[in-house]
Amino acid sequence: MKIGVLGASGRMGQALVRALHETPGSTVAAGLEVKGSPAVGRDLGEVAGLERLGVAITDDPLPLFADVDGVLDFTSPAATTAFAALAAQARIVHVIGTTGLSESDQAKLEAAARHATIVKAGNMSLGVNLLAGLTARVAELLGPEFDIEILELHHRHKRDAPSGTSLMLGEAAAKARRISLAERGVRTRDGDIGPRHEGDIGFAALRGGDVVGEHRVIFAGPGERIELAHVATDRSIFARGAVRAALWARGRAPGLYSMQDVLGF
Repeated sequence: MKIGVLGASGRMGQALVRALHETPGSTVAAGLEVKGSPAVGRDLGEVAGLERLGVAITDDPLPLFADVDGVLDFTSPAATTAFAALAAQARIVHVIGTTGLSESDQAKLEAAARHATIVKAGNMSLGVNLLAGLTARVAELLGPEFDIEILELHHRHKRDAPSGTSLMLGEAAAKARRISLAERGVRTRDGDIGPRHEGDIGFAALRGGDVVGEHRVIFAGPGERIELAHVATDRSIFARGAVRAALWARGRAPGLYSMQDVLGF
């Protein structure tokens, strides 16, 4: 499968190139960067710390999308929605790990998914998706007397909060309890806010250092507490999951899929 990497010179882009290079059945076919990037024109393999692959990074997406079977995209919301439209025109696979997408962005992805095969996830790792499944199960089994809090820690450069993974975990818990995360999610607490409301799902975001990603789901009840946690120590877990998603999506009907679909949960 010929796969292009969008945002190819970034930390995740380099990890994606390395994962593609080592995965049987996939070929590093193209790399894209923004106009003016110093990486444009450089060999994709060298930028990712590999040997030369004979693939130069480009800043022109149109010929790239026309020449690949799929793209891996961990860029920005504005870029991702534009790329989704191109993937729809080319009718190819679009794997999205971009976070911070708005409801408007989501609507654009759903429109693109009428013609593109899109796999979107707030986190591509097997472990985190297993955590989401466990979170839903525990939330369903425990009653509302168990309060749900989601805590995350990421590196200092991460821009969006809560993380896409935290929101994915919160959505899993909310669906299991048949409530709306949009209505019951609490993202900020400051000053005299009064007692906690039963049924709320709280979020706390910590930032610092070079932490790849840590997430903890806390079920705090009377006299006891249950905690589910996932710690990422290497970005390669996300890259390997994205490549797996692309290979899974090839040949499937257009639509908007998740990692839960890819992993068969």
